Amino acid sequence: MIEVHYWPTPNGWKVTIMLEEIGMDYEIHPVDIGGGGQFTPEFLRISPNNRMPAIIDRAPVDGGEPVTIFESGAILEYLADKSGQFLPTAPRERAKVLQWVHWQMANLGPMMGNANHFKNYAKNLTGGDETQLEYGKNRFVGEVDRLSGVMDAQLKYNQYLAGDDYSIADIITWPWAMLLGRLIDEQVWEDFPNLKRWVDEVKARPAVEKGYKIGRDLPKKDLTDEEEEARRKLLFNQTNDKVRAAREAAAAGA
Repeated sequence: MIEVHYWPTPNGWKVTIMLEEIGMDYEIHPVDIGGGGQFTPEFLRISPNNRMPAIIDRAPVDGGEPVTIFESGAILEYLADKSGQFLPTAPRERAKVLQWVHWQMANLGPMMGNANHFKNYAKNLTGGDETQLEYGKNRFVGEVDRLSGVMDAQLKYNQYLAGDDYSIADIITWPWAMLLGRLIDEQVWEDFPNLKRWVDEVKARPAVEKGYKIGRDLPKKDLTDEEEEARRKLLFNQTNDKVRAAREAAAAGA
């Protein structure tokens, strides 16, 4: 059984989609990131970076103690190796897949996350003065546009990101890529037809549709104005000292 510490976001969807694709039993443990659930000492023991998703494999293949893993790329690689699916074992073919996995982790996810922050969220933190946000919006939305071109060019000559076979490269990238229309506008799909073809084909997979829907009914806490202000301070004022203090608290309670 795989224990999934999860909230329904693109990074969370990667893991539930993968688990549905490989047909592995799992249970969801909600981490309400809007309410600060990722900063609890219990979760920090699993995920030292205070970010979800994270998993605990209660039945690892070596029969030893449970295995905990954080970072979605590492999780998908682990599950692919455990199941023997969606990641080749031959070195050349494996490298083709993993380069796109790391590309997503280093490029598409962070750039789209930053673009969304400056375009849709940061205005709540600047008192409505959006002139402070123009450089950030232009920088990150422009980079998302460039990365979309990278994917579109690759998919012009390949059915999937790493070649002819569906792999964890597609599973890890689709949850972010399918949001391009929402982040920029629907016109983006006319500019990247090969990317749109791939997004639609991956979406049509039953396991993708099922994994994408996991957690839609998870309750979200209604916050008062005071709680919302406290949440913002918690989410956007993480420092080295706070991380060290939290880690010490988590270790003391282990």
